[in-house]
Amino acid sequence: METLVTLESFIRSAQASSFSAAARTLGLTPAAVSQNVARLETNLGVRLFQRSTRGLTLTESGERLLREASNGLDVLQMAIANVAMTAGQPAGTLKVSMPAAFGQNLVLPLLEDFLTRYPGIVPDWHFDNRSVDIINEGFDAAIGGGFDLPTGLAARELARAHIIAVAAPSYVAKIKPPRKPADLKNFDGILMRSPQTGRIRSWPLRNRTGEQVAVEMRPRMLFNDPEACTHCAVMGLGITFTAMHNALPHLQAGRLVRLLPDWHADIGPISIYYAGHKQLPAKTRVFVDFIIDSFKRQGLARQLSAC
Repeated sequence: METLVTLESFIRSAQASSFSAAARTLGLTPAAVSQNVARLETNLGVRLFQRSTRGLTLTESGERLLREASNGLDVLQMAIANVAMTAGQPAGTLKVSMPAAFGQNLVLPLLEDFLTRYPGIVPDWHFDNRSVDIINEGFDAAIGGGFDLPTGLAARELARAHIIAVAAPSYVAKIKPPRKPADLKNFDGILMRSPQTGRIRSWPLRNRTGEQVAVEMRPRMLFNDPEACTHCAVMGLGITFTAMHNALPHLQAGRLVRLLPDWHADIGPISIYYAGHKQLPAKTRVFVDFIIDSFKRQGLARQLSAC
């Protein structure tokens, strides 16, 4: 009878086409994962992977085992997670990805209440501005925008991602504030490059009447991180476009002011993503429900709205 760890090592390696990627998901070394797979192959008497310098390729036997065993492994892992209870409460490590500023400004303040309710859960939260592969990277959930939603994932919207123009009071004091989007071309722009494409990001602005216009600003400096853009604006170095969740604490503290208050860009939903099957582990289910309920009770979606 094969052990859970050998089967999981095979399945995660097959899904990622890499022992190293599987090792990161499982918290093992690549050598340990490779040894687990080799042990499984020896026990079954078949080769499951063709190994090469370019990665792993499943053999016909490997494809069959992956097809027939992966769903069963997921069900078994969920069953184990659901009975791993402390005093009748959900328990276990909760691995979640979220954007750095969004997580620190909006989700971390909820942590004390969450841990009071569910003391058996250990948060393993990753603050990262990239879209993670929830299944293959072993995340229980992820918060953000721009995720692909393949079969097997579900999403619940928390708020809209609204982009606004901001600057420090010290910078605004030196200029004639823009009255319409076209005026922005006359000012120092703190612009952002897409980490994925390297292109300078540009968002068409729209107002409450539905009018939409393209915006250009003179590049004064370029970054690939939204927090860097926001902090340079706080320093009074120019005007930047940033998401409401990046700007909110600075707006509330008076370190930034919003320009063109009738205009914003809507770049889609900010959602919480998780595996969409019915047998969701208890730790993940209570976290998803808690976040959705907290955003509703505290009116966080309203705070993040630029309208």
